Amino acid sequence: MTMQSKVRNLRKEMAPFEKSNTNSSIWQIVTTIGPVLLLWYSAYLSLSVSYWMTLPILIIASGFVIRTFIIFHDCCHYSFFQNRRANEILGTITGVLTLVPYQQWKNTHSIHHATSSNLDKRGIGDMWVMTVDEYAAASFMRRAAYRIYRNPVVMLGLGPIFVFVVSYRFNRKGAKRKERLNTYVMNASIVILYALLCWAVGWQAFIMLQLPIIFVSGMLGIWLFYVQHQFEDSYFENEDEWSYVKAAVEGSSYYKLPKLLQWLTGNIGFHHVHHLSPKVPNYNLEKAHNSTPPLQKATTITLLTSLASLKFRLWDEQNKTFISFKQFKKFESSMQKAKRETKPIPSPRASIQGE
Repeated sequence: MTMQSKVRNLRKEMAPFEKSNTNSSIWQIVTTIGPVLLLWYSAYLSLSVSYWMTLPILIIASGFVIRTFIIFHDCCHYSFFQNRRANEILGTITGVLTLVPYQQWKNTHSIHHATSSNLDKRGIGDMWVMTVDEYAAASFMRRAAYRIYRNPVVMLGLGPIFVFVVSYRFNRKGAKRKERLNTYVMNASIVILYALLCWAVGWQAFIMLQLPIIFVSGMLGIWLFYVQHQFEDSYFENEDEWSYVKAAVEGSSYYKLPKLLQWLTGNIGFHHVHHLSPKVPNYNLEKAHNSTPPLQKATTITLLTSLASLKFRLWDEQNKTFISFKQFKKFESSMQKAKRETKPIPSPRASIQGE
């Protein structure tokens, strides 16, 4: 069987799992948005006792906000309901709850799926990734900007507030009328919702409740998006060598989480399945993975091993792997030394052997 035939067959195997189930979708709404509202109100009541009692409730609520975002995410792919309009309505509602503009995110995320791991089509809907050669040729200011961007404190500390509170409130350059109007409507809806909550509980209590939820859920959301594409032996290729299926199966990880966390994150850990077939609703992702042996060969990461991704900074095209800034520094020193001595230039991986 040729590679193209295998690819076609693999995608065909996803067809049975692409059908959404209305009862499953409605039950997921009840068991997701319902707890968000109950936990928020419980956290408000706990303020009269102790904020130390409130914080654990807010952290749990943040997990359900992540689950709400997964519903939003499915709506963006028109996979949560069979009816397109129903997806758009629920996507807009869950977008207000998660502070993510529906049309804007749907459009950029579609580009992400169509270009994921394609080195010639980076920049829309994905995280900033530089190759070793690009970083080596970059100016001091560009290197500094990239290092700041990839710093965990910035990415996971400042990132959630900047992305969800600031960046998503503006339309992207070149956005079409429908997308722009949707962003305006959603911004207005968020202002009205937050104003009503401030009126109901007081602005001080609102900030004490909502800010931690935005921060924690935003941080976890960024982490999930980051770690499922930024693992050591990921997949990146230029346009002429790039393959959609390889990008899905080899360029997206299987994030094997404990069952409770898997449930809270809406099975998004089966990211390789989702990238292979975005039409599979989140509650069918695990079934698709378990029923398709080739998908079980995807790179598996766990909570512990995923922490290693924090040191992955640059994509080494020669060795098809991520390397750290420390590894690049050693490579750069070796490269400069080789030039002075007119020796063959070593690869980034070769320059760190023996560490």
